[in-house]
Amino acid sequence: MTLRRLIPKELTNPQQAEIWFFGNKTVLTRKNTITGIEYRNDPTIFAWELINEPRCMSDPSGDTLQEWIEEMTGFIKSIDKNHLLTIGLEGFYGPKSPKKSALNPGEWASTLGSDFVRNSNITNVDFTFVIYILTIEYGLSNQNKDVQASQREQFYRTILDLNYKSAKKKGSGVGALVWQFLVEGMEEYNDDFGLVPWETPSIHKLTIQQSCRLARIQGLNQQTGNLKQLCS
Repeated sequence: MTLRRLIPKELTNPQQAEIWFFGNKTVLTRKNTITGIEYRNDPTIFAWELINEPRCMSDPSGDTLQEWIEEMTGFIKSIDKNHLLTIGLEGFYGPKSPKKSALNPGEWASTLGSDFVRNSNITNVDFTFVIYILTIEYGLSNQNKDVQASQREQFYRTILDLNYKSAKKKGSGVGALVWQFLVEGMEEYNDDFGLVPWETPSIHKLTIQQSCRLARIQGLNQQTGNLKQLCS
């Protein structure tokens, strides 16, 4: 099959497809100008995300996107076998998972050409994890007037505690990505799930505590100067 056949409608332009291949290879093989280490060999990188929230509404059966994911994950792994790889799914169920489709936020979610179960069941996909019908991220909208600050803090604490317990047991949950932390002046890019951490002291403190206790498990807080100072 041709490359054009395997990519979603949003990337059907052959030039865009070529850029996708070239761009990803360039990133993976880029040499850090400070350390001299190529990204594909860099131990400080946890994982790669294939694409953010892939959809292929031109083929709601999911076959096109499935084939695209299979080819692209194989391409990434052919260059970098050192890092984990995730897709970037939104967590929706498609027609190949009819019994689970009732869990979607609406009927429209099953027509997007993606399927969390099917897409995740690919050899080169290392992990996918859904918490709020978005993948590998966690967050709680700060625009929800029914949610108090204390409830938001408890939600974050619950996620991080589960993550810590798994990491302590050397389980599969060894890290968590909050969506999303911003700095002052970037609020216009907020999608309601973002926050400036130091403007919410309880969340800021919680995040630092999580970083420190995960570092202790790995013995990193005694080895890294900045981390040692942060966690003292």
